[in-house]
Amino acid sequence: MLYEKIIRVLYIDLAASKIEVKKRTDLSEYLGGVGIATKLLEETVKPELPPLAPEQPIILAIGAISGIFPLVTKTVAMFLSPLTGEMGESYAGGRLALALSMAGYDAVVISGKASRPSYISIEGDTVQIKDARPIWGMDSDVVGQFLRDSEEGRGRRSILRIGPAGEKMVKFASVCVDTYRHFGRLGLGATMGSKLVKAIIVSGDNTTKIQNFKDYFRSYQEIFKSVTETDLMSKYHDLGTAINVESVSALGALPTRNLIENHFDEAEEISGEAFAEKSLVRKMACTGCPVGCIHIGQFRRKFDDGYDYESVSVAYDYELIYSLGSLLGIPKTDEVLQLIEVVEKTGMDAISAGVALAWATESLMQGIVTEEDTIVPLTFGNSENYSKAIRYLASGRNSFYAALGEGTRSAGAKFGGKDHALQVAGNEIPGYHTGYANLVGLTVGARHSHLCNAGYSVDQSLKDFDEQKAVNKLFDEELERCLLNSLVICLFARKLYNRETVLKALRAAGYPLTDDELTLIAKRIYSTKLRLKEKLGFDPRQVELPKRFFKTPSMQGILDSTMVERMISQYVEKCESLLAEKI
Repeated sequence: MLYEKIIRVLYIDLAASKIEVKKRTDLSEYLGGVGIATKLLEETVKPELPPLAPEQPIILAIGAISGIFPLVTKTVAMFLSPLTGEMGESYAGGRLALALSMAGYDAVVISGKASRPSYISIEGDTVQIKDARPIWGMDSDVVGQFLRDSEEGRGRRSILRIGPAGEKMVKFASVCVDTYRHFGRLGLGATMGSKLVKAIIVSGDNTTKIQNFKDYFRSYQEIFKSVTETDLMSKYHDLGTAINVESVSALGALPTRNLIENHFDEAEEISGEAFAEKSLVRKMACTGCPVGCIHIGQFRRKFDDGYDYESVSVAYDYELIYSLGSLLGIPKTDEVLQLIEVVEKTGMDAISAGVALAWATESLMQGIVTEEDTIVPLTFGNSENYSKAIRYLASGRNSFYAALGEGTRSAGAKFGGKDHALQVAGNEIPGYHTGYANLVGLTVGARHSHLCNAGYSVDQSLKDFDEQKAVNKLFDEELERCLLNSLVICLFARKLYNRETVLKALRAAGYPLTDDELTLIAKRIYSTKLRLKEKLGFDPRQVELPKRFFKTPSMQGILDSTMVERMISQYVEKCESLLAEKI
């Protein structure tokens, strides 16, 4: 534990079937979460080898207060991304963070490749590599059911698993965590598949020691009441992030039909309100969270002649509605849910899958690819054919879908059509076309996600846009999120966990840090990320941005590529100044 300046790291070597636990005293200066995960990745990654080489590691990590404060519910995964070829960083909720804490580990490092399809069972000090041949080839949901029925630890375990896309090493394959949560972005599922790891089960019965329970309980209650007795988190409970669909469309910032358009005329039909009225059946929460932001929608599927239907439940949110809704021209809630279900079963990142299919649709329209390539005619709004195409994509049905499974950037380079391939540095874009800060933020962000620095929010918050002010905001937000992610706090709670609250929570849990020390930790983590990205060959000034971003009007109008380049250079200067501090 951090207050003892000991970080317990579980090392699993699949090739040698070797299990080792190391008590690291040198990692405490990184606090936890993304801090220790980045440092461990820096230590173990092999830049000279391809991302899916057996020697490349998978790292899972939690933070100093995981499982003991509200909304501190995330686990970070770090790896060499097969999609972008550089640093991979992804987050998942569910029960995993608490399960790792109860198992007694702050981090897990998995390396090597198993000799046969396997799954890893971590039950406290007992770590086993088990035979997964009976479940190899199964959809993600079936694997989850099988392991729930066959493994111990019901009610306190967490189950991670991949679908067929991960086995086929689709470069944006995801990892399902406890049914409704995911390590979605950047291809962790492909990395697991390359190691012949179908699943990971984590459980234990350890408890977290609290040095001063009275102070801890007081701090816990203050945070809990801020969540439950104010409207600070009500947006996420009520309609969830799906509330943004109509408003982002009205701003002219919702990528629609592969960003041929910037708003969706049918946005009202797939809005958060529409999903709540037509589809919502329940809300769920990650373990240790009182909010309940996971919105479960339901649709009926006919399975026999006559009037025989089954009810199918899937989780939805803004990004899924964008990527499998507006981006594909799908105007019905049931059809969006049906596409989400197929993506879930096959085990792919919904954003990347949607962007890939949108690119394929426009490429077919332009004659860049043919129906022989796509097998079924892909047209915006045709959910039935998209459902089939998702299966083709997950299985690499033919040479076209195998190439598309390498990522949209790769497909655009191979077939042509890179100008309308909606990706930044190889990562398919999230559901925002707000303006300069968003585009620059995706380019310079450590994982090329809107969650790195909230560029979409910066665009909306600056009434009189100033490029230097926007760059400063992006940099400051990236730094602050390094701190929040070192504690692996859910970013929905970023306003709740301001510096004062973070300091109070840490102090109550036995970590008496100062504000200056937190700033130093954030800088240390970001500096480590920047050095690692440079080591892996990344330079944001070399990123080639698709022309579509500069042709379709954003919320700020038509974007000027020279201003984007200038802002990226300004951001790089700030990074160079940080690195010069040699923290």
